[in-house]
Amino acid sequence: MSRIGRLPIAVPAGVDVEIDGRQLTVTGPKGRLTRALHPDMTVVREEGKLLVSRPTEQKMHKQLHGLTRTLVNNMVVGVTTGYRKPLEITGVGYRAQLIGTSLQLSLGYSHPIEIVPPSGITFELENPTRLAIVGIDKELVGQVAAKVRATRKPEPYKGKGVKYAGERIRRKAGKAGKIGGKK
Repeated sequence: MSRIGRLPIAVPAGVDVEIDGRQLTVTGPKGRLTRALHPDMTVVREEGKLLVSRPTEQKMHKQLHGLTRTLVNNMVVGVTTGYRKPLEITGVGYRAQLIGTSLQLSLGYSHPIEIVPPSGITFELENPTRLAIVGIDKELVGQVAAKVRATRKPEPYKGKGVKYAGERIRRKAGKAGKIGGKK
């Protein structure tokens, strides 16, 4: 058995789970998520818990077992508590600001970069150099955070750019001064 796949998923009070063939819908206080599951995987609700099972011991089914359980668990956690991905901006003059619901980034380019959030995603600005992407879909939150980070990846010499909070940037030594040189 898969160590992750065999774990039951606790369904807290206030969360409604509907299983309709391959379609799984989870509704909670923060919103509603729907996902089509692999046809070989079976999700059953028993006594306030969800159990994921697989038909055979084939390698593909073992892989899908843990994946399906994790995806369903992420849906349950998303509709109850939600997900948040913090980002930090480092660099002189680099900053972010909210204009309506969209995010405007000034990252040293000749123009500001504007990112419009997809539905279900909101941007939170703590200060001009710290922001967070918030939503109920873990996959979408991570995807939008990666898109924001890709606008100016942190460079290895001074560490300027957009990085995830807590991310360590491998630093390189700059140019060393000339020791001998031509005359």
